[in-house]
Amino acid sequence: MLALLRIVLGGADVRRWHVSQRRRQAGLWVLTGYSRFVGMMKLALPATAVAILGIVVAWPRLAPRDEQFQVAFANFNAKSVDTQSMINPRYYGTDDKNQPFTLTADIGTQIDQQAQQVQLERPVADLLRSNGGGIVGNSDLGIFQQKDNTLELYGHVDLYQDKGYEVHSSSAHVDVLPGNAEGQEATHGKGPSGTVAGEGFRLWDRGDRIIFTGKARAVLNVSKSAQ
Repeated sequence: MLALLRIVLGGADVRRWHVSQRRRQAGLWVLTGYSRFVGMMKLALPATAVAILGIVVAWPRLAPRDEQFQVAFANFNAKSVDTQSMINPRYYGTDDKNQPFTLTADIGTQIDQQAQQVQLERPVADLLRSNGGGIVGNSDLGIFQQKDNTLELYGHVDLYQDKGYEVHSSSAHVDVLPGNAEGQEATHGKGPSGTVAGEGFRLWDRGDRIIFTGKARAVLNVSKSAQ
């Protein structure tokens, strides 16, 4: 009976020993695997960092051609560009009666440096009289002669007088300082008194006097009280 108990107890000890051995081996395998993982990461992380750095360095060469064009365009010398054109140019001054004028545009491009000619895109001329009135003119395109202060307007030419009269044509010549203008092409106008059409127009004293030239036709507004 005692021998049988020893055998049984001895068998249990053997089983526990085997189980302990398996757990120990499993623990060693886990530790070994973890050590290998740590070693691999020590090699992989620096390699990944080097690869990312290489991509960052090489990115400008891999970028599309249009991106390179934008960078090259941004590196242009600003001074060399400004001598040829500028955005939102502004010219201003006064005549012999101290009446101010202002000339602005979206873009101004110098087309003849010796003659001081500037091409203006969407020009706006503001010619004021000493009493506060005046005329404002605009067009699609203009040529400003700085030497003699004359302005050629082309495209949709619109002239607005402070008393509510308008003149519309496709071209006009403006003497900026005296505030005179004229056009030789079909012209139409309107105002509080009615509408008028002619083959041209002339304007003096910054819009104080306006006449329509050539064959002109006017339609006047007649109030009921005048009938």
